[in-house]
Amino acid sequence: MKLLYFAWLRTKTGITQEEVAPPEHVRDVASLVEWLRTRGPGFADAFGNAAVVRVAVNQEYARPDHPLRAGDEVALFPPVTGG
Repeated sequence: MKLLYFAWLRTKTGITQEEVAPPEHVRDVASLVEWLRTRGPGFADAFGNAAVVRVAVNQEYARPDHPLRAGDEVALFPPVTGG
């Protein structure tokens, strides 16, 4: 799964993109965000409030219950991004 980080999520995690193989219990957007929160202090800070994180799966906005598959591209970004 490819993860893309934008705006302050990129700043707080310190990365712009990465390939990950999440644990088996990560099956939807909500569980992905929850898992990301456990990956270190920067991730805990970035994903501490899931309500302000927006997600697109394969370039389509996704709700927390949207299912995920191994080959998905997941973009994580705040509600409003600047230029």
